[in-house]
Amino acid sequence: GTSPALSHAFVATVSVLLIACPCAMGLATPTAIMVGSGRAAEGGVLFRRGTALELLARIDTVIFDKTGTLTEGRPLLTNLYAVDGDEDALLTIAARGEAHSEHPIAHAIVQAARARNITVEAATKVDAVPGLGICAQLEDKTLRLGSERFMQQSGIDTATTRETVNAWAEQGRSVLYVAEDKRLLGALAVSDPLKEGSKETVAALHAMGLRVGILSGDNRHTATAIARESGIDLVVAEVLPHQKADEIKRLQGEGRRVAFVGDGINDAPALAQADVGVAIGTGTDVAIEAGDVILMRGDPRALLDALRIARRTLSTIRGNFFWAYAYNVALIPVAAGALFPITGLLLSPMLAAGAMSVSSLLVVGNSLRLKSA
Repeated sequence: GTSPALSHAFVATVSVLLIACPCAMGLATPTAIMVGSGRAAEGGVLFRRGTALELLARIDTVIFDKTGTLTEGRPLLTNLYAVDGDEDALLTIAARGEAHSEHPIAHAIVQAARARNITVEAATKVDAVPGLGICAQLEDKTLRLGSERFMQQSGIDTATTRETVNAWAEQGRSVLYVAEDKRLLGALAVSDPLKEGSKETVAALHAMGLRVGILSGDNRHTATAIARESGIDLVVAEVLPHQKADEIKRLQGEGRRVAFVGDGINDAPALAQADVGVAIGTGTDVAIEAGDVILMRGDPRALLDALRIARRTLSTIRGNFFWAYAYNVALIPVAAGALFPITGLLLSPMLAAGAMSVSSLLVVGNSLRLKSA
């Protein structure tokens, strides 16, 4: 520059330092995440960590647990089939085995027995077999209640009930077999209706370009019927609790970014394995602790709010970085004196400081727009 050159160099140096101050870039992500998380919390969606916002915005597959997530989680006993024709006796035995269980299906059986004025005396020595059923002691006999797989593993033939049970399963009902020692006594079916908003949620997820699946321990007929009713296109059924995380890992191995939505103790490993674990806040504490995102409402439509806010937040972060970098790319050469040889203008440090402040205000203002998301 012109004489005195040192003064011009000093002014240019200070201006460059001011313009290059990375305030806007430093604010680009945390301000958007803070405002986005706050807006989500107002709608009953809690992001336990900031990265969950970005990860949820990038997912391409949503997998739902069935009971308590897509369905009400309050099943009712709908059908009884006793091999010897005595339905009350069958229900009495089943209720005794389930008397101390906290499982929703167990509650449905016990309530049905009491509705028929059946006195329920709890069985002794009850042992739960995860994902399969229970074993209990009734006087000198061993009682087994559970899935068809449980009966097969116990060497009990279920062929006599197959036609009836398949008809129940086609209607989306969950089936429970009852056996005494090695003798099949019959089967029961419970119906757990879809939550209000489940179909709407699945349709909206498809409209967002996401693949939607269901992961269930029920038999394939029942899971397929629920999937058909709700509009889900991917069904993984007859999965034991410890296999749920493996199924999520398998989908991830296919290159998919997976969000898993669940509410039960058995869902915790899958919630932890998924790219984003979405826990229903009305579910168990274990599931909530394992989730990255908590939906405080039991309504599955809350997931749509979470996705919408996550996508808006990621878009805002990208916009913030664009303007922050564009500001630096445009003004650093000006501050360095690129225009001085042509116009004789040198950016004043006061204007540089003002421009730096304005860039930060633009980033913060852009992030605050998320409050209206």
